[in-house]
Amino acid sequence: MRMAELSERSGVPTATIKYYLREGLLRPGRRINATQAAYDEEHLRRLRLVRALIQVGRMPVATAREVLVAVEDESLDRHSRIGAAVWSLPDGSPAGPSGDAAEAPRDAADEAAERQALELLERLGWSFGCAARDDSPAYRMLVGALAALERSGYPCVMEDLLTYGRSAGQLGAVDLDMIERYEPGTRQVEAAVAGTVLYEPVLLSLRRLAQAEESNRRFGDGG
Repeated sequence: MRMAELSERSGVPTATIKYYLREGLLRPGRRINATQAAYDEEHLRRLRLVRALIQVGRMPVATAREVLVAVEDESLDRHSRIGAAVWSLPDGSPAGPSGDAAEAPRDAADEAAERQALELLERLGWSFGCAARDDSPAYRMLVGALAALERSGYPCVMEDLLTYGRSAGQLGAVDLDMIERYEPGTRQVEAAVAGTVLYEPVLLSLRRLAQAEESNRRFGDGG
C-alpha cells in the first residue's frame, strides 16, 4: 500500500507517519521510485502500536523508540525479550516534591515500604532475582506506592496486599494466555507491550466499577 492508504487505514495523518519514519519508530517502506515507497500489514500493525504507546501510554517519542528497540532485540530469549520491552515502559512511581521520585531522599517510609515489598514477594513465592528485582520499574513502582500510602496515613496491611497479589497472579496468567495467541517472536512482544499499555485502563475501570457495585450492595438500597 502507498502512504495515503496507510494513513487512511490507520487514521494517522501522513505528516505524522513521516515524522515517525524520521524518528525511527517505523521502518522505511519498500522503495518504489525516488519519491514513493510501499508499505505492508506489518507497517500498519507497528503504526498502531506506536500510536498506542504515544497517545494512550503518553510516552515521549524517545521513550517509545527505546521500547521498540527492545521489541526488535532478537538476541534475547522470549521471556527476556518480553521483559525487556515491558520494562522499557515508563512506570508510575509516585514522585516527590521535585516531581522526580528518583531524586527524592529516602526516608523511613521508603525503608518500611522496601521491607514490606520484599516480604510480599517472598510470601507470594514470586522468584525475582535480586538484580532483576532492583532494575524492575514495576518493583520500584510498588515500593513507591507503598511508601506513599504509609506517608498518607493509610498503610497497607500485609493480608490485603497478599489478596491483591494473588489476584494479580491470576491476571498475569490471563495476560500470558492472550500473548501466546500470537505468533512467537516480534508479534508476541508487540502484543505484550500493547496489552500492558492498553489493558491497564481496562483493569482500573473494572476495579472502580466493582467498588461501586460492592458499595451499593453493602451501603445502598440495592437499586
